[in-house]
Amino acid sequence: MTTQDEKQHKRAITAWTMYDWANSAFATTIMAAVLPVYYTTVAASNLAPNLATARWGFTSSISALIAAVISPILGAVADFSGAKKRFLTIFMMLGVTATALLYFVQSGDWLLASIIFIFGNVGFAGSLVYYDALLPHVARPDEIDQVSSRGYAMGYIGGGILLAINLAMIMFLPKLLGVDAGLMTRLCFVTVAVWWFIFSMPILRVVKEPERRIKPGEENFKPIQASLKRLVETFREIRHYRDLALAMLAFWIYANGIGTIIVMATAYGSELGFGQTTLIGTLLMVQFLAAPFAFLFGWLAKRIGTKRSIYLSLCVYTVISILGYFMYHEWQFWALGALVATVQGGSQALSRSLIGRLMPKSKSAEFYGFFSVFEKFANILGPFIFGVVSTVMGGSRLSIVSLIVFFIIGIAVLTRVNVERGVQVALAEEQEMITA
Repeated sequence: MTTQDEKQHKRAITAWTMYDWANSAFATTIMAAVLPVYYTTVAASNLAPNLATARWGFTSSISALIAAVISPILGAVADFSGAKKRFLTIFMMLGVTATALLYFVQSGDWLLASIIFIFGNVGFAGSLVYYDALLPHVARPDEIDQVSSRGYAMGYIGGGILLAINLAMIMFLPKLLGVDAGLMTRLCFVTVAVWWFIFSMPILRVVKEPERRIKPGEENFKPIQASLKRLVETFREIRHYRDLALAMLAFWIYANGIGTIIVMATAYGSELGFGQTTLIGTLLMVQFLAAPFAFLFGWLAKRIGTKRSIYLSLCVYTVISILGYFMYHEWQFWALGALVATVQGGSQALSRSLIGRLMPKSKSAEFYGFFSVFEKFANILGPFIFGVVSTVMGGSRLSIVSLIVFFIIGIAVLTRVNVERGVQVALAEEQEMITA
């Protein structure tokens, strides 16, 4: 590789990671911190508190379900059409536009807020399918763990910076400027849309569209027809991708535990009587502290291997679940938040890169579409079990401990994955498509 090619390669990696920086603003401000509170207290202010919370839950579930159902189909369409970047652009613009439209949601507009958020979340989740699908094309096999980890690190930093700005806008600017806090919150939604759009430009301008490859007999197929055919073939040949299927299954199992900790942490802290400063402050701390540890896990994977690094992260999550049972003071919530930050980015980044290794490059959008399905449905079983245990036991301490089941079983399934064999299967499939 010439010096010029190496420079272009590094530029492409930087541009790719910037999309994590761009879209993470939606994940932090819209999904996690600001919109849920605005929805329940303002948009649904005409509903009873329990109904407002329920409507937000239904809205989140519907948007995740839609994204999960369409991801594999649209992924296969993008692979067949050679249009990963085009689909990334379409879904990014859908998400950006919907996020900006949240500005018009005011008191009592819960239905409007739900509809707009569903479009926004579908745009967010859909764009990630094609973003992830570009990873095996941007990164060389020997650096895919490090590039994936760098992406997550950039996401934590970018999302954290804008969240800090948004929280400052909501907490301090209304008093300083003499304006309504609701208006400032709605302006925060606009800043997310602008941030997402501007920092999406590098990946669209610098990263090249991967070469289109089709199988013999697909020459005269239309995109949807070819995509459905490919999906049917993938299901039929799932044994052929045994290690990829096992890796996705393992990810789905342990991601239930990880996702539940992320989703239920603030609710659990509230149940224990911890203040808003502790809950929001810990969320911000995790955003920034997780970034260097995401880099660290990329380095660690190079030293001890991807699977062993994931094992380590899941062992730490097991410890977190056990310590959560004994949490009584706010300083312990901060401490456990710091511990979560050490493994949150690394476990997700290495799972993404491991899956990327085990799939043929020419089918990356299709398989990352399936990966997206596993990711979405990973937020169903864990919170459900958490809720059942909490209801039966009259408290959530045993709910936290129950999550270790996901980590133990996830590790057990992951031990069955033969990475070297899976990589060879993916390479053989890719070579077959190149030859064809």
